[in-house]
Amino acid sequence: MDAFEPNSFDQFLAALAQAADLCFKPYRHALRFSGDPPNTIGECSDCALLIEARSVEGERLADRDLELEIYRSGADLNVMLSWLSDEQAPMLWHGSHPVWMQASSGERCERPTDGAPLEAFCRRLKAILASESSSD
Repeated sequence: MDAFEPNSFDQFLAALAQAADLCFKPYRHALRFSGDPPNTIGECSDCALLIEARSVEGERLADRDLELEIYRSGADLNVMLSWLSDEQAPMLWHGSHPVWMQASSGERCERPTDGAPLEAFCRRLKAILASESSSD
């Protein structure tokens, strides 16, 4: 993946959409901030995004949409990923390693059968954010 210019939100979101396209084939994805976008990409260490899915033909697939939260806890970057269409589906927390949790209780659970692509996306997201922060 090509490096993107610091503070270029369009390129940053495009890199995340490209990672989603790769991890969640055959669907196509667009990302948008939930609320106001941060002032710099560095501030995206505490933000929420919506990952919207479409079929290859361009049809919206709201049942495939994800909510992505990126936040820092101390020096560590953490990611939460959850399905918007199913409030009971397990959520993925990814800090130094992936942890699946029951949405209703926050208790740990086994990775769901369709969980591997979500874990792959989180790893790619963290790599994108790490490469951007090292280019500052």
